[in-house]
Amino acid sequence: MTDVFVYDAVRSPRGKGKHGAPMADAALPHQLVAQLIAELDRRHEVNPHIEQLTVSCVGQTGAQGGHIALVSKLEADLPAETVVHSVNNYCVGGLSAIGAAANAIRAGAIDLAYAGGVEMMSHVPFGADKASYYADPAVAGALSYAPPGIGADVLAHLNDIDRETLDRWALRSHHRAAAAWDAGIYNDSVVAITGADGDVAIARDETIVADMTAEKIAALSPVFEKMGETAFDAVVEAARPGTGPIEHRHTIAHCPPIADGASIVLLGSADAGVRCGLEPVARLVDLVEASGDPILQLTAGATAMGRLLGRNGFDLMAMDHIEYMEAFAVVPALFERDHDVDMERVNPHGGHLAMGHPMGATGAILATAVTAELRRTGAGRGLAVAHGGAGVGIAAVFEAA
Repeated sequence: MTDVFVYDAVRSPRGKGKHGAPMADAALPHQLVAQLIAELDRRHEVNPHIEQLTVSCVGQTGAQGGHIALVSKLEADLPAETVVHSVNNYCVGGLSAIGAAANAIRAGAIDLAYAGGVEMMSHVPFGADKASYYADPAVAGALSYAPPGIGADVLAHLNDIDRETLDRWALRSHHRAAAAWDAGIYNDSVVAITGADGDVAIARDETIVADMTAEKIAALSPVFEKMGETAFDAVVEAARPGTGPIEHRHTIAHCPPIADGASIVLLGSADAGVRCGLEPVARLVDLVEASGDPILQLTAGATAMGRLLGRNGFDLMAMDHIEYMEAFAVVPALFERDHDVDMERVNPHGGHLAMGHPMGATGAILATAVTAELRRTGAGRGLAVAHGGAGVGIAAVFEAA
């Protein structure tokens, strides 16, 4: 089968996902995607050759409705012949979009594609599509669905991950992210977003708290306790008898901030690279998706990672760089507890706890971070792992080209 190469990958800054924030007022979701595509075309002049655009988005309604990939294609002035797909696989969908494009390239159906994701939670909050199991506890109970924050607390409760461990991960993420920005780590992979007037609206991730302290985090109260008491602790207990009473531990600092953002990756075959004069950054070695328990839910990324490493004969020590999604603080805490790996290689430049979680874009943001680090350091292999609500997960390995 045809090898798949990453020729470039960019993302927007992550802005605060609320009305009045700079990114929220500067652009609509499809305009974020189009600005990233414009930057990739400025670098490589490939737009006339793009055969497919795949865009992940969770809230496909309102400003993100109307087939977001198609609307983005029109805004980006891609060829009329460019095939478009809008996908939703919750928080891992950005990597699912990359996987779908890669499969088409491997099969010889296409040669060159853009893939990634977008989410502007300032315009379309989570749950804006009004799915019945988001709001109706009876439906949620029948489907064993609980919100991801409840799942995070259940994982911490069942695995005895204490509050101090959660605090440490939140603090680490903010400090590492602030240091990385100050060191210029993100300069090449993050594209400033402009408003209608052409002026830069936002050029740097907005949710990082550089002066975050352990004392500030320790003073916060659990955020999902009331949600659990109102309905969802009962849903968990019905699905997994004997789990309760749940000790809710995650505070707002242990959750990735609600954010706006987008990320787009340029993928293609070796032949497409030669034809378009492109130099590969990395080869996509393999990508695995997994699904699991809808209550524990945030474990499916680890399942995908295990399958991916196993079928390729890799172990974690063979990974020079790891982006392990900080879905909630308990997730990287469990990774650290369960795996013998140098944590300096894991999210060394901060993660979602500091920089935010634009849901449909997250998987592509992780891929962008991995491939940018492979290009920056010349390291051998990088791993991206993402986890999402209701038990979806994905993992991908990239190898420096």
